Amino acid sequence: MNDLFGIQQSLKNLGIQESNLGSSTGTTWLDSGAASLASFSPADGKKIASVQLATEETYEAVVAQALVAFETWRNVPAPKRGDIVREIGNALREVKADLGKLVSYEMGKSYQEGLGEVQEMIDICDFAVGLSRQLYGLTMHSERPGHRMYEQWHALGIVGIISAFNFPVAVWSWNTALAWVCGDVCLWKPSEKAPLSAIACQHIVAKIFAQQGLPEGISNLIVGDSSIGALISHDSRIPLVSATGSTRMGKAVGKAVGERLGRSLLELGGNNAIIITEHADLEIAIRGALFGAVGTAGQRCTTTRRLIVQENVYETVKNRLAAAFGKLVIGNPLDEKNHVGPLIDTQAVEHYLAAIAQVKAAGGKAVVEGGVLAGAGYESGCYVKPAIYEAENHFDIVQHETFAPILYLIKYSTLPEAIALQNGVPQGLSSAIMTTNMREAEAFLAVSGSDCGIANVNIGTSGAEIGGAFGGEKETGGGRESGSDSWKAYMRRQTNTINYSTQLPLAQGIKFDI
Repeated sequence: MNDLFGIQQSLKNLGIQESNLGSSTGTTWLDSGAASLASFSPADGKKIASVQLATEETYEAVVAQALVAFETWRNVPAPKRGDIVREIGNALREVKADLGKLVSYEMGKSYQEGLGEVQEMIDICDFAVGLSRQLYGLTMHSERPGHRMYEQWHALGIVGIISAFNFPVAVWSWNTALAWVCGDVCLWKPSEKAPLSAIACQHIVAKIFAQQGLPEGISNLIVGDSSIGALISHDSRIPLVSATGSTRMGKAVGKAVGERLGRSLLELGGNNAIIITEHADLEIAIRGALFGAVGTAGQRCTTTRRLIVQENVYETVKNRLAAAFGKLVIGNPLDEKNHVGPLIDTQAVEHYLAAIAQVKAAGGKAVVEGGVLAGAGYESGCYVKPAIYEAENHFDIVQHETFAPILYLIKYSTLPEAIALQNGVPQGLSSAIMTTNMREAEAFLAVSGSDCGIANVNIGTSGAEIGGAFGGEKETGGGRESGSDSWKAYMRRQTNTINYSTQLPLAQGIKFDI
């Protein structure tokens, strides 16, 4: 294990050691006897640790224990479940610096973003605590005398969670915090590109459940490749599968879960745009576009990939953005003077270079040229230059999501044209408009405006708060996580009718007398 910026001490503080580098059901870490997976940091290319992969036998053992744990957990009163999630939030507060550092080093996002991701976990725990006393149903008036009707919500069972590398811990917490207060148990398959962050989280939360005298299996971790994801997707014992990742992956998960008539909650690709009108406050617009395009090195599902700019301010925006890109400092994400860290691995770099080649071949023009960085500090081969290219919305590469810091500039004339461009891609996650004109803002938010699950005014496309439901439309999958009433995805609805009369009238006035 490395000691870059104190990472080795952080690993120790998080309880990561050779005895727990694998899958677990609660505090019980399982020895699968299988091959191991090495986790390398894109920051310096060094190996952090090796993690044991799960086998099908490991998977079966974990699911069996989860089913047993559910029988106990679902009968714990919801407010008490909320109290336990409160303790998890407090435990995360204590390790925020160490966990944020691990997320940054293992995934490559800046340390500030790593801290922000842990804060997001803390925030969703706080949200879930309040939610534990608000799992409301409705009451309805019956058409039959002497009857009353109401609905209630019950726990589903095991929630399978398949998460992506770019948010190695936060998206898991969106699911688990809500699922736990709803009475579900969770089975997590993290990205094999960031397994240590997941192991740290499992260590933290399993300890809390154990301290409460609860059975093993409320929180479960399965470290494995896509074959484990396939097991989860096809397993009828898992009523809900929440999957975050590419559209390609989501289609496979959705098909498998759908064939067994299970539920899937899909958070998939984004191809997000900001519209900058001639009435925009350019100070806000440039800052929003800059972070949206280069934050997390362009590896957010909400990353700004297209900038749709009104023709009267197009040249000004282009020049100011180019100047801003020129001031970016690229380097080790744990060094807080750096704005941009590395891509996750060299395969991501290859995709980045291929996208640049494709946009140029289609006729795109470089505003800020991309390229791979080399030399001292860039030995991992994962550091690239954030790039800007003038392009057309119909270019094939522009229609697809590239998980890298490449921004496409697109010119428009009228606002209806801009909205059509914004909507003219297969994905529908996040969108934004920069304008001080109320009519433009309202037109963007209207039913004929943005077709995305998220539509912002005078802020960028990334950086969602946990209070709102997060998710998108079209090839983004249609799922909703985090705030608002997203909790309903983790429960089953039951309608109840109670007859307290001495008669048995039938609904719709049907007569059935003998």
